[in-house]
Amino acid sequence: MRCLMFLCLLICSLPTLALDRSSVEGYLLPNGLQVILKSGYERDHVAIRLVVGVGLDDFDCDQKELPHLLEHLLFSGIDETGEGGLEERLQALGGEWNAYTSSADTTFVIEAPARNQRKVLDLLLAVIRDTRIDAEALATAKRIIEREDGGHYGHLQRWLDRQDIGHPASDQLAVELGLKCPERSKLDDMTLEQVQALRERWYAANNMTLIMVGGLDRLLPAYLERTYGELPATEPEERRNLDSISQPAQQRRELIKGWLGDSVKLHWLFIEPVLDNDHQSTLDLLSRYLEWAVYDQLRLRHGLSYGPTVQRESFGDSGMLSLNADLERDDIDKATKVMQQLLDHLRKDGLDPDTFARIKDAAVAKESWSTQGNSALADYYWGALNDYSNGRFPDPARKLRQVTLEQANDALQTLLKDQGYLRIEKPLLGYDELYGLVALLLGLILALGLLRWRGHGAKRPSGATRQ
Repeated sequence: MRCLMFLCLLICSLPTLALDRSSVEGYLLPNGLQVILKSGYERDHVAIRLVVGVGLDDFDCDQKELPHLLEHLLFSGIDETGEGGLEERLQALGGEWNAYTSSADTTFVIEAPARNQRKVLDLLLAVIRDTRIDAEALATAKRIIEREDGGHYGHLQRWLDRQDIGHPASDQLAVELGLKCPERSKLDDMTLEQVQALRERWYAANNMTLIMVGGLDRLLPAYLERTYGELPATEPEERRNLDSISQPAQQRRELIKGWLGDSVKLHWLFIEPVLDNDHQSTLDLLSRYLEWAVYDQLRLRHGLSYGPTVQRESFGDSGMLSLNADLERDDIDKATKVMQQLLDHLRKDGLDPDTFARIKDAAVAKESWSTQGNSALADYYWGALNDYSNGRFPDPARKLRQVTLEQANDALQTLLKDQGYLRIEKPLLGYDELYGLVALLLGLILALGLLRWRGHGAKRPSGATRQ
């Protein structure tokens, strides 16, 4: 009996064990909307991602926030109950949602019970198709975005942005190179006509991808064709060219971040090369190797930084890789010297084969558990849409295995061919500098008081007469 029960449990678990996350059911609706469906891990839940192919990079600096503005407006309500009524309807269905506008796309993210997936999709369709936008909703959305961006954007803050004061190191360098706008968009100048034009042009069926992972309804394809298949399509237009590096940047700069403190951050930034083969997987492995190398040198060997990291970001048409370290103010020069020695060693000797093999094996192993669950799988499909083809996404573990030591070394040498850009973020004053300044001020006050006292004492009494 126990053997029979074990056999039954094993058979029931086979579909889960055999889940191939790279294989999906993908097709186009007649109106051009791309659909990607995957039966996921949890059968009582669905993760929904509606990806619209419009983002911040599709607009010039003065209008860059337009897609973000429309994203907020689409949650303002589909009837007289407004935003609150819309949220109540989703809560009644047991779901929750959010939306994100990135440089490349605008994505609506929904988690919901599988039993209500059609009703949730109906609500999402109504948001996309039926949301009524008026002047009051526009003003409210502008205030929300302004608060998200840090509050009222007055003349002082605009001037500070133009001086690169307060920007994170990577953003500052991107601005200096011409890859990023130096200041925020002018929200006050954006009109209802502009928002409506964006909606009509970009929120079209043939510019959308619907991703669903989880316990999918067996008749879902027929439902989608009957509902989402009615969304209008438009003639595709060319997207705006991404910004390229258009101006030089200083090799080293110190950036003011805050007013007082002894904690500083060092960032050594490099422009990523464009590789002919295995671009993302090669640079991903290389960044992991560099993170270990920086950790080994700055923390383990020299005790200069508690949590050094390596980060990859994209600005315009360029990728940026940064080596980052948290430091004490007095350790900046020593840490810079250690980092320079590390980079010189890598330029001369390349990657250590044993270390590279260990890090590569760890990266491959991580792929077996890094996208567990419906939501993580839906997010993976969202992030890998550019690599999707004929019902399959690339297997990230396989792509990592394909990267050779020779490929990684070639990428390393290209990455480090220039000195890179050193940025140090630190408060305006350290505590020792503050104490010295206070002591100097007290000394000046004491000296002025002493001079004044002596001046009064030196005066002779006047008005006396001789008898």
